[in-house]
Amino acid sequence: MEITETKLSGVKLLKAHRFGDHRGFFAETYSQRAYAALGVDATFVQDNHSVSAAVGTVRGLHFQAPPHAQAKLVRCGRGAIFDVAVDIRRGSPTYGHWAGYTLSAENGAQLYIPVGFAHGFATLEPDSEIIYKCSDYYAPETEGALRWDDPDIGIKWPLTSAPVLSGKDAAAPLLAGFNSPFTFEG
Repeated sequence: MEITETKLSGVKLLKAHRFGDHRGFFAETYSQRAYAALGVDATFVQDNHSVSAAVGTVRGLHFQAPPHAQAKLVRCGRGAIFDVAVDIRRGSPTYGHWAGYTLSAENGAQLYIPVGFAHGFATLEPDSEIIYKCSDYYAPETEGALRWDDPDIGIKWPLTSAPVLSGKDAAAPLLAGFNSPFTFEG
């Protein structure tokens, strides 16, 4: 397993070793014991699978607030996405900062996003499949979002045309005035 620490404390880029031959490859995409040894100590209780048909689909920036806050382990099973984490922990030296990485079926990379971060992605290829683990169950009463194009966050999305958005994501609030339910404990 290759691990890269990102500029956001706790967010990690992971890449499982692939064992290939003429038939294809095999990779162990998750092992609780191996990931805990790398500092990914979340207990995952739910797997989600999302498909976005159009290139340029943007989903996010989403989070769940306590008591149902979620850490996520995100990978792309087909296609490619630009995956983003935004620090929303009050008092963090990187509050409002973002980190983004290309996750694809080809590169096998995964992004670990701990509790206290908003998450979003943009699809780079048609019919991209996103598979992610969550450390708590979906609880709609605790879900929240920030605007994907918030100028105070300044994400450099690799989009070549107007994004495909849900109405909810298009109308999400800005970081300015946001009262985060998360506190930096570092």
